[in-house]
Amino acid sequence: MIRARRARTDDTEIIRLIKQELIPLSYTASPRDAQTIRELPKRMNDGVSLVYSRTRRSQPLGYIHYYIRDDTLLYDLLVVHPDHRGKQIGTTLMSHAEKQGREKGVKVARLFVDHGNPRAQRLYARLGFQTVRYYSDLRCYEMLKPLV
Repeated sequence: MIRARRARTDDTEIIRLIKQELIPLSYTASPRDAQTIRELPKRMNDGVSLVYSRTRRSQPLGYIHYYIRDDTLLYDLLVVHPDHRGKQIGTTLMSHAEKQGREKGVKVARLFVDHGNPRAQRLYARLGFQTVRYYSDLRCYEMLKPLV
C-alpha cells in the first residue's frame, strides 16, 4: 500500500535505506557526511514524501520523494529495500507520483541518476525516461519523460 510518510515512525528506516542504498552510489555524498544526513528530514518535509508498506503501520519497504514545480514533476529520492526489489515497488511509487502530477497539470517528469547506478538507469529507461544530459562534474545523468 502507498501511504504518506510518518516522520516519527518512518524516518529511521528511510534514512537507513538512503544511507545504505543511495548515498554509496553518489559521487557527491558520503554515508559519513553528517551534514547531508542531518538535512534529510528537512529535505523530506519539503515536497511530497510517500511510503510503500504492507500495512498502514508497518515499516517502509520503499520510499519516494518528489516536488511539483510549475509544469514539472521533479523526482528527488527513490529507494526500495534490497529484499523487496523486483516486486514493482519503485514502479508503483513512480506511477502514483505521475498520476498525481498529471492531475495537477504536470507536463514532464525529470530526475537525476548517478552514473554508478546502472540498475536505476535501466528502470527509468524502461519507464519511458530518456537521457538528455550528462553532468560530468556530478557524474550523473538528467532524464526526462513527457507526461502528456
